[in-house]
Amino acid sequence: MENVSEEDKLQSIQAFQSTIRKSENALTNLTQKGNNTTLLKKRLNALYVALAMLEMAWNQKTHQYTNEELAGSRNVLIGLFPSLENSYNKSKAGSPQKTLLRRRIKAFELAVQAMDDVVKK
Repeated sequence: MENVSEEDKLQSIQAFQSTIRKSENALTNLTQKGNNTTLLKKRLNALYVALAMLEMAWNQKTHQYTNEELAGSRNVLIGLFPSLENSYNKSKAGSPQKTLLRRRIKAFELAVQAMDDVVKK
């Protein structure tokens, strides 16, 4: 994995933690309303895996995910890039939303890179 500053590491982990919290809340709300939650569960699982990969790469924490789970999660994250980038491009310059999206995109890129590093070993 590329050399990442401590600030970028912290911001990336926080970006995933925030996204996971928001997704868990959305899952609770969708479940209560009786809506279909399959896609959200798949994305939430990918977020858990991605966070675990960053924690493993930077904090030497272990993980229990198989290469197949890593590959699936990687594909889910990559599939989210177009919508993240579209939202980023639509947000106003200097806005908190643009900053949040820039950090989230960077975190996703680093997580995909960490997954690639693990699978290559």
